[in-house]
Amino acid sequence: MPAPLCAEPAGRVTGVGGIFLKSDDPEALMAWYRDVLGIRIESWGGALLPYDAPDHPPVLVLNAVDRSSDYMEPSGREFMLNFAVDDLTAMLERLEAQGVTVLKRDDGDPGGRFAWILDPDGTKIELWQPLAEQAPE
Repeated sequence: MPAPLCAEPAGRVTGVGGIFLKSDDPEALMAWYRDVLGIRIESWGGALLPYDAPDHPPVLVLNAVDRSSDYMEPSGREFMLNFAVDDLTAMLERLEAQGVTVLKRDDGDPGGRFAWILDPDGTKIELWQPLAEQAPE
């Protein structure tokens, strides 16, 4: 029998139910996510984001970063969004064509290919192209 994923058999967290962003102009912000990142916005104003990375296990990373870290810079927010993408190069070409500034790109990380941008409200967004899972040895 496989080991349980969590020590608690019931009354446990089973996934992320949502991410909610405060904004001075929520409609304009969601339009940016639609028009620039290509996220489908539902009629009620938000988005449903299924995990669709066929070569990568369906996971969501929750991690705490030391308050003194500069990892969220240049954003003034205390969090960062991370979106998995299927083709980082194509995504960045599309974003740059729309005037989005790429803050940094890292193709050498063992966990995948990464790039960072800011949304119109200054939230830092990490774009992550997961590496294909390695075959078992």
